[in-house]
Amino acid sequence: MKHARSLAVVFASSLAAAGTVSAQDMYKSGVGGLYTGLNYTFMSLESGNADADVGTLSAKVGVMATPFLGIEARGGFGVDDDRIGGVDYSLDNFFGGYATFNLVNESPITPYAVLGFTRVEIEADSPFGTATEDESDVSYGIGMNMEFAPNLSGNLEYMRYYEDSDAEIDGLGVGIQFNF
Repeated sequence: MKHARSLAVVFASSLAAAGTVSAQDMYKSGVGGLYTGLNYTFMSLESGNADADVGTLSAKVGVMATPFLGIEARGGFGVDDDRIGGVDYSLDNFFGGYATFNLVNESPITPYAVLGFTRVEIEADSPFGTATEDESDVSYGIGMNMEFAPNLSGNLEYMRYYEDSDAEIDGLGVGIQFNF
């Protein structure tokens, strides 16, 4: 995930140069426009010496409060576990609430930053038993939506879902979004 951080910095720097136009030109569905989406996220679970790579499917639903601010809820579950040293690691589920801060511009690509709160449930399963842990933390990230059609876009996003002195959960997600 160290490469993802570098990619995120380059991505943010290059898109910041895109410039802005009037919000009316870029805002496709109008203030109060609803949207929903589906994502697959490649998650990295780092805890102590373990560094597991797992996958999740998630859904989101949100509303654009202004052309520059979206409010959304997300929820997802693990679909791909990782085995390290005889222990299966998985991210069972997660959910949270977030605000997106969108950089309105002329191109079909809209970069954004995300800030919110996530609850995650992590599981480690070994021949000696199963350990499950629920954790919550402030989450943040950056991403971009790319318009394919007036009501359909794809997205790429990097998020830091959870971090404390012992563990980190990062994700690089790809998905689609439908605007109503």
